[in-house]
Amino acid sequence: MIKGHRLEAGRLWECSDAEASVLWFSDPDAAEKTLLLERFNLDDHALASALDPDEVSRIEFHPDALFMIWKRPENYSGKDTFSFDVSSFGVLLSPHHMVLICADERQFGDLGQHRPMHTLLDVLLEVLFHNIHHYLGHLKVIKMIARELQQQFNASMDSRHLVQMFNLSESLVYYINAIDSNGSVLTRLRNHAHKHQFSGDSLALIEDMIIENEQCHKQANIYSTVFASLMDARGNLVNNNTNNLLRKLTLINVVFLPLNLVAGIGGMSEYSMMTTPIPWWISYPALLVGMAGLGVGMVVILKRMARASH
Repeated sequence: MIKGHRLEAGRLWECSDAEASVLWFSDPDAAEKTLLLERFNLDDHALASALDPDEVSRIEFHPDALFMIWKRPENYSGKDTFSFDVSSFGVLLSPHHMVLICADERQFGDLGQHRPMHTLLDVLLEVLFHNIHHYLGHLKVIKMIARELQQQFNASMDSRHLVQMFNLSESLVYYINAIDSNGSVLTRLRNHAHKHQFSGDSLALIEDMIIENEQCHKQANIYSTVFASLMDARGNLVNNNTNNLLRKLTLINVVFLPLNLVAGIGGMSEYSMMTTPIPWWISYPALLVGMAGLGVGMVVILKRMARASH
């Protein structure tokens, strides 16, 4: 799918492909890939990298263009897994065209219109700036979800919530790697901007993006560290509760095993034969009293053993 835009009056407007200066290629078919290779002089490796969601961020400078791979956060769907993913898209910027290549249509929603755009470089910087803010927004959502999961975990001690916290922690690792690699791209872009004497506004915006990307990276690192510590604490708490439950079940088994033995012997006909001289209304209550006494004695002995072990 191809979607075209043209710059006019500081904004992007949809138009036909022939009039477009900004072209978006989403999940291109064979004909569209041929167009990218022939019209825009992309090589097979660059095209494959732009369509690979796991490609690492990088930037390449050519005499008449630059090619960039940028990591972006995927739109969060709110599923029970609480997993946040990242993917990649490619950008080719030349004096007359800007081409964005991605593996799905969701990247089309990342085209910002927050400030006037008069050049293709302005469009590129606006897209990157919007993506950085997208990361910051996702980090806020992750923090809110983590707080809710902690409350649910404290109320129910369900291991399912622990798995969801693990998914959040894993997502933060991917975010940290993506933000860090994007920061390297921004640094190289700033050096290129100084070398080629970009406008003051463009340089200022690149500097702002570097600062916000660093803040985003630090925030993701802090969340990752906190989540890792919380998961360890919650895991130990679950193990402790499980051990306490097993301990109680073991005590119950230890108490009732001899009682079951005595009850089995008392329930046989031999007991009636052994207690023939004694009326049944005396012998059987005596058996019950003896079993109760044995049970109480076992509990007392086990408690003393537990205290001695501590």
